[in-house]
Amino acid sequence: MYQGTVFQYGDNVDTDVIIPARYLNAPSAEELAKHCMEDIDLDFVKKVKQGDIMVGGENFGCGSSREHAPIAIRASGISCVIAASFARIFYRNAINIGFPILECPEAAKRIRSGDTVSVNAESGTITDLTTGEVFHATPFPAFINRIIAEGGLLPYLVAKQKGGEVK
Repeated sequence: MYQGTVFQYGDNVDTDVIIPARYLNAPSAEELAKHCMEDIDLDFVKKVKQGDIMVGGENFGCGSSREHAPIAIRASGISCVIAASFARIFYRNAINIGFPILECPEAAKRIRSGDTVSVNAESGTITDLTTGEVFHATPFPAFINRIIAEGGLLPYLVAKQKGGEVK
């Protein structure tokens, strides 16, 4: 379950806007986070708080195939991203690093910046606590929820290989 204040962006937010290419050599996720969204929202890193939620329009995360974009968003404090749709490579990279995302066109259209939103990623339920509206995204299958719970594909595979119980 995630709950936070919304930062809303439009359609076609590309990976170069999420994390500008000039910072791709940053030595850590924390350093990437310092520059997250700065070319579209200079105040984002000053205002974002741990647990906040990002909402985007169509084709969120389009552009290059680098994992830097979802890493920067997660490291900035954003707990999950809701969008009308995701670019496929961003979608896969988010799962690979254990970062929850939800596709829900109606929520992306109706939720506004500054709203407080609660998200149950496992059920796909999105509640705008500011307006009282409830939206339903298609939830991930159980195995993808386990990958996210483990913190990404690699930790999930390591836990599985060791024969341990995955979350």
